[in-house]
Amino acid sequence: MRCGHHHHLLQPPPWVTPTLRSFLPPIGSSILQTAYFSASRRRYTRLNLVISNMESEKELINKAKRHVTSRLCTVSGSMTEVLEIQAETPKFHVLFIPGNPGVVSFYNDFLESLHQFLDGNASITAVGQISHTCKDWESGKLFSLQEQIDHKVEFVRRELENVEVPIILVGHSIGSYISLEILRKCPEKVLYCIGLYPFLTLNQQSTKQSLIGKLAASSLLSATASFLVASLGLLPMWAARRLVSNSLGASWSDTAVQATCTHLRQYHTMRNVLYMAMTEFRELAAEPDWKFMRENQSKLAFLFGIDDHWGPLHLFEEISKQAPGTSLSIEREGHTHGFCCTVAGSVWVAQRVATLIETRLHQKRL
Repeated sequence: MRCGHHHHLLQPPPWVTPTLRSFLPPIGSSILQTAYFSASRRRYTRLNLVISNMESEKELINKAKRHVTSRLCTVSGSMTEVLEIQAETPKFHVLFIPGNPGVVSFYNDFLESLHQFLDGNASITAVGQISHTCKDWESGKLFSLQEQIDHKVEFVRRELENVEVPIILVGHSIGSYISLEILRKCPEKVLYCIGLYPFLTLNQQSTKQSLIGKLAASSLLSATASFLVASLGLLPMWAARRLVSNSLGASWSDTAVQATCTHLRQYHTMRNVLYMAMTEFRELAAEPDWKFMRENQSKLAFLFGIDDHWGPLHLFEEISKQAPGTSLSIEREGHTHGFCCTVAGSVWVAQRVATLIETRLHQKRL
């Protein structure tokens, strides 16, 4: 860079034509060149100042950004993976429920961005699904959707029992359905419930859902698929990361690639992912509980995607008719159902969730 910089300064200004150059003294002692050097130095000084300011802002952002901490706790007799960001003086508490796979580390970027957009005013807790873990704490046992719901309700009653500020639920995909069930069981503790790309009922028009349903319903196919995925566990971590990055996660964040390699290569995790999916398909064959949603519409918000077979736009339309007081919005930035797998998706959705929360808190104060 330095060599190029000096070489550039030794050239005459573009407006010094060959004809004019013949009447000028040698370039090194030229008044014009001196003026040109001076102007160039001022420009580079200003540029360095701008770069310095940008780096300072970046440092401030990094300092302000709090990172998640992880811990294990036992809930309903099951080992549970939890991510947390604690605020010093929280005004409310966000409880995040993941989708399926329910690996909370997929959401690191989202949770950290959300805490930042909320100006550090919220403590945030994310609780993983049972046995969607890096170790087989449950010795191969399989857990249904209802058992996962009971586990989250118990988590609220035990782990968040002493939380004195309002609780705001945020769920992704089937986590949105689980969040509604937490609201049903703990209405006095929950101020607001936000569903992201919600999976609330089966989409009979989706071929993908039909295929996933058939795979999940067959114990033989589920075991085979889980074994094939788990066989990737034989690869060393660096090879697994490269494979995931070059195939499934070409545009994925490091966070998502790491979560895939540590958790989804486990046989017990994939078996639980598919078993939970089978029970989801059975439970969600029915219509949503519109009566319950109407009664709580002022507490509900949903963010839909444009092309999402789990939360299709005809569900958006139906909610707007059945529970018109619900806050509904559509993401049109192309981040998809798996928003947490990219940094851009995580940041965009976090900002949207922060806006929904701040709007709700403002309405409550009025």
